Amino acid sequence: MTGELKEQNNDTIFQDAVDALRRGDKPRAKELLTLLLKTDQNNPTYWIWLSASVESSKERTYCLQTALKLDPENATAKRGLILLGALPPDETIQPFPMNRPRAWEEKLLLAHEKPKERGLRVAMRSPLARLGGLSIIGVGLCAIIYFGVILPRWGTIELAPTNTPGPSPTFTATPTIFGATAIPTQVFSGPTPLSAFLAETYTPTPLYVNTPRSAGSVDQFRIAMEAYKKGDWDAFIENMQLLERTEAESADIPYYIGEAYRFKGDTTRAASAYNRSIDLDPKFAPPYLGLARVGLMSNPKFNPDKLFQDAIDRDPNFGEIYLERARYRTGKGDIADALEDLDLAEQIMPGSPDVYLAYAEAYLADNDQEKALEYAQKAYSADILNIPTYKLLGDLYLDNEDYENAVEALRLYTTYGNEDATGFAKLGKAYYYLGEYENAVSAIDNGTKINRNGLKKYYVYRGLSNVELENFKDAEGDLNVAVDEDPKSFEARLGYTKALYGVNKFGSAFLQVEAMRSLAETDEQKALELYWRGKIQEERNDIRDAIKAWQDLLKLDADVMTPEMRKEAQDRLNELLPPTITPTPTRTPKGGASTATPKPATPTRTKSPTPTRTPTATPTP
Repeated sequence: MTGELKEQNNDTIFQDAVDALRRGDKPRAKELLTLLLKTDQNNPTYWIWLSASVESSKERTYCLQTALKLDPENATAKRGLILLGALPPDETIQPFPMNRPRAWEEKLLLAHEKPKERGLRVAMRSPLARLGGLSIIGVGLCAIIYFGVILPRWGTIELAPTNTPGPSPTFTATPTIFGATAIPTQVFSGPTPLSAFLAETYTPTPLYVNTPRSAGSVDQFRIAMEAYKKGDWDAFIENMQLLERTEAESADIPYYIGEAYRFKGDTTRAASAYNRSIDLDPKFAPPYLGLARVGLMSNPKFNPDKLFQDAIDRDPNFGEIYLERARYRTGKGDIADALEDLDLAEQIMPGSPDVYLAYAEAYLADNDQEKALEYAQKAYSADILNIPTYKLLGDLYLDNEDYENAVEALRLYTTYGNEDATGFAKLGKAYYYLGEYENAVSAIDNGTKINRNGLKKYYVYRGLSNVELENFKDAEGDLNVAVDEDPKSFEARLGYTKALYGVNKFGSAFLQVEAMRSLAETDEQKALELYWRGKIQEERNDIRDAIKAWQDLLKLDADVMTPEMRKEAQDRLNELLPPTITPTPTRTPKGGASTATPKPATPTRTKSPTPTRTPTATPTP
């Protein structure tokens, strides 16, 4: 029975959202649809209608892509993505249906039928035919009124999708390649705005306390809260400052102004606002936490312990304090105390994605990859709209060499948190290991546009990708930087060797091969060093060293190199070594031992009746 009531409630909320959209009240529709998605993230219909209630094309694209992932055959989602340019045009997708016949088409059709009208006029010369024609016209008019006016209006009324009655919905895991197991999301003070994920790098947390406002301040406060939900901090500050004049004794107003300045990164004005709040009410806990946060933002060496304790003394049930202190302790490497704080935060804020994310960061700092991934997936399941979760998942999947999942997480992270150069660089690394070299180059290029000098450790992946794409000139510069950054990297040296060989700098390439010899630790690396030594030495006309390199390569096991490498080594030796140099073995007669030089045939003696004397040797003068 509970499931049926829940379904009826969802149907009611959904119909309210549709009605709000028809009235043009998009904020109300978005709030209701987001609330529905909190209870059923697998409903593609909710995502499609949500796409109609958001403002930017990025938001609409995200909603429609999610709907298409849930229902790959959903024609509405496909049509929307095609119109947004996120999918290529597809002739198999029918256009949106027209609900009413178009008058100009009807006129064209009548014009097209003019020859038939002339024939009809001939028939209508008969009075009987005219009477029959009038009857047909009467029936036609009735049909036009019914099919052209009444029926289309019914179709318009029934256009809104409705949920088909059936079994009560049950919560299942959000479809994802991440492998996370979804858990029911607890709704706090309201749904998290979708725009906070799509357009901002920070998801605003629910307000700490909603102070009752005076009758003259209610509307002003409501306007300010709308700006807060959208992340429009300037508008929020402006409205709250107007409110501050009418409620000069309310400590929460300067606190919220301080929060907005903190989100903007203005730590000085934020601290000033927090202090005004404390002056109004020294027992109000949140501004102490605010001062701790901005202190750490402006000075990483700042010690916020006293401010954390001041906040806890004033409100021990304020979970944000324990969460923030846990992050601070994780950064210091104090993992045990951080986990204790997170246990307290979880008790106060059960199901919070921020708490799960902080758990994941703590376990990652403690080198517990398994636990870190478990909690990162919990954070994802609790709130798929939290951008930092995707960043952490990307890092964890990269560490586990799970490059497909790393690409998916980092692609979403860089799409919406697109000011992080390192995120693009890591995405390029994942693309490289998947063999998607053009995407790897593009991703790292995007990162260098944000921060050119901070990504040198990732240049190796762009360089190696350009080598595979045979863009050797572009690869040369990147791999030169990569070798300077990490001279002991065999992979960077090998890539630099290939790039130099590709631009015909054989002397420089040989120097890299020489360095590779001391860096090779496995037979596979040794095989690569010998292979490129042989190729380069041939180009340098050092044939003797080339022959030795090819011969040494063939002495290694066949499974430490590719069949192509082994065949090339054999072919090069066959060409470099003439047949006369190779000793030809002597055939061994059957049943006897062979000798290096065959004996000359013994001449047959001719019997003579008279014995012939052996001539005496004549001395040579």
